[in-house]
This record gives sequence, C-alpha cells and structure tokens, in this order.
Amino acid sequence: MAADSDLAELLYRTGTAYRQARALLSAIELDLFSVLASEPLSVDMLAVRIGIDRRGARDFFDALVALGLLIRTPDGPYQNTKATDLYLDKAKPSYLGGSFDQYSRREYDMWGSLTDALRTGRPRTVVNGSNHFDSIYNDPVRFQSFVNAMTAGSLLSARRIAEQFPWQRYATLCDVGTAQGCLPVQIALKHSNIEAIGFDLPELRPAFLRHVHDHALVDRVTFKAGSFFNEPLPEADVIIFGRVLHNWDLATKKMLLAKAYAALPKDGAVIVYDMLIDDERSSDARGLLSSLNMLLWTSAGFGYTAADCISWMHEAGFHGIYVEPLAGGNSMVVGTK
Repeated sequence: MAADSDLAELLYRTGTAYRQARALLSAIELDLFSVLASEPLSVDMLAVRIGIDRRGARDFFDALVALGLLIRTPDGPYQNTKATDLYLDKAKPSYLGGSFDQYSRREYDMWGSLTDALRTGRPRTVVNGSNHFDSIYNDPVRFQSFVNAMTAGSLLSARRIAEQFPWQRYATLCDVGTAQGCLPVQIALKHSNIEAIGFDLPELRPAFLRHVHDHALVDRVTFKAGSFFNEPLPEADVIIFGRVLHNWDLATKKMLLAKAYAALPKDGAVIVYDMLIDDERSSDARGLLSSLNMLLWTSAGFGYTAADCISWMHEAGFHGIYVEPLAGGNSMVVGTK
C-alpha cells in the first residue's frame, strides 16, 4: 500500500497545483506582501489590513507559510520571506508582481481552456478575428497590465544579460519588441558606454518614454517606432530579441534572425533570450509549459530548444554561437556576424 501511495503522490500533487498557484495569486491581488513589508502582523490585524473575512484568514496565511511564502513563529505574527519581501513588495524596484497580475487576470482562466485549444489548435485570445497584440492597445487597463507584465517578466533576465554579456566591446544595442524598455534601461544603467534603441510599435512610445525618464536615461536610450514585419531593423552593434521569437511561427522566427544579420555590422552580435525547452524535451517542464502557453495566447507561436535556435542562427549566417542560463528558467543564445 505504501508503494501505491508513493506512486499516486505525484499525480495528486500535480493535479492540485492550481490551488498553490491561486493562493499566491490571491495574496498578490490583495497586496498582502506589500502590507507585510512595513511590519509583521497578527492574523487579525493582517486580515483587517488586506480586507478579508476572518473565517478563511488563518488557513490562508498558514497555507502561505507552508508554501514557503510567509514566515510565522509559533503563535507569532506573520512576516515576509526574503523572496516575497524583495520581489512582491510594490514599493521596491525589484517588484515582479506585474507578471503575476497577468497570470491572475488572464492566464489562470485561459488555462482552463487548454483542452479546447489542444483539440482545435486555436488560441483563446482571438476577439473578432484579432489576436491579443492587435486588441490590447485600445484597452487602457489591458495595455497597462501588458506592459507591466513585459517589464516584470524581463527584469531578472535583463539584469543578468547586463552582467554576463561583454558590453565593453560594443557601443550600441537595439532591443526588438522592447515594450516599456526594461532591457535597454537595465543595460544602460550598468554600462555607461552603451547607447540603446527600443524598437516597437508606435503605441508603445509613451510607456517607453516614461520608463526611460524615470531612470534618467533620456540622453542614451531612445525609441524607434516601427513594425519588424514591414521594415528593416535599426542598425546597432547588438540586436536583442527578448521573449519575442516564441510568439511567432517558424517562418517569422527565421525572418527576424535574417533581418538581424542584415542590420548588424561585421562582428556584431545577436542575443535571443527566452524560456527554452530543454534539448531532450523531457527534463524541464517550464519550457514545454511555456510553449503550451503560446498555444493559448497566439495563432502560431511555439517554444523551442537551444538546438533549434542555434540551427536557425547558423542558417541566417551567424557563427560562434553559445548558450548561457539567465534567471527564472530563461536562457540566452548568442551569435556573432
């Protein structure tokens, strides 16, 4: 019987993982971690501060303790862990809640439609024939949620790229699909020799300019409006595709790498970073689940392995290609012209 229980444990743990996710997402919606960043609180005081009924409060808070998201001494007040204090307090520049807001607002319900998406091959975001990229710009709430999620989802990887890549060899970069400009801002903050361009649709310009202004980088980080479908990419020493290629079909992925090759000088570099699928497609579920997320979000997007990306880069003409891990399951693939 013990052996049978052990075999079933993985099934039950996986089948109920949505409960853990929902507990974390609700805590972020209630701004619980920002409240606790100010001071530890008792069960009653915390319930009042975040506006929840006393009935479920203790179980909710203790579940977060059991999940490693809060700390509580026996019969003592609740407080943040190091991770939740650093990344889920809205007052800190390291706040990653924008990503979780997107998970909570849209993806959590969308994943309830995974079976239908698998049967039909069609995304769950098409509205009146338009995909989510076409529809968000006229909805201020969705637009702000989108750009916040792009910044939060890029922040840790952007900081790693700023640290790991040899920026002292280069003078300019272009971030393709820049959104608010998280990546060029983080690199420019760390490397005073770099001038950066954020390339995206014109609707992103105001959000980009605000983000750059907030970091006092208007003299070195600029916005270029355009569509990578219809126009050449801006010329730069380094061209970056951050969490971009997974949104598109194979032909578009290859087209973008070819455009990057054309826009780079000799010895220029391309950086692709994404949540890659492991090459064996069996040891890390994050990349595979991310690819399924593209099934739900996009008309033809899909995830890919490092080996896939390397082969596409070789086809475009790049050499000296290498792969490095970043943060949060992301990795970067770097090639040279």
